Amino acid sequence: MIGKLTGTLIDKQPPQIVVDCGGVGYEVEVPMSTFYGLPAVGQPVALLTHLVVREDAQLLYGFATAAERLAFRELIKVAGVGPRTALALLSGLSVAELAQAVAAQEAGRLIKIPGIGKKTAERLLLELKGKLAPDLSAAPAAAALDDTQADIQQALLALGYSEREAAAAMKSLPADVGVSEGIKLALRALAK
Repeated sequence: MIGKLTGTLIDKQPPQIVVDCGGVGYEVEVPMSTFYGLPAVGQPVALLTHLVVREDAQLLYGFATAAERLAFRELIKVAGVGPRTALALLSGLSVAELAQAVAAQEAGRLIKIPGIGKKTAERLLLELKGKLAPDLSAAPAAAALDDTQADIQQALLALGYSEREAAAAMKSLPADVGVSEGIKLALRALAK
């Protein structure tokens, strides 16, 4: 089992990267949360990994944190959820958001992820309950948004942005911004 790769990042094409480790290039698939945190090509990189051996392939999946790898391993244990679906889930939701969705039994948050239907979401909620790290499922919910921030976030979600993208865009907004101006500023931030 390959548990960790440390080497030089030589190629980045989402969701796949290539890491050169002592002259051997390892193709690694990573969730977008890990991909966004990668250094530039040619820079050193270290990833925790999970090797999946199939009849027709050996696939290596990489993660920036131990929590991501743990969540991935729990996800692929669920019937009907393969490595690609698990990567999609971890690309659309942070580990803490996934743990919160499972703890609150919010199928709606999971259904927003491409490739996750209602039945799969319900199966995930049922089978993951209590299996994600206790410190993750007990993570405090995001600070309550005031009405203006909630309206801005709902507008961004309605426009097709993920919760992570909406939250990132809202961090740059002034505290006293109105709804329409906040939406405009958030959209400008997302367009960059």
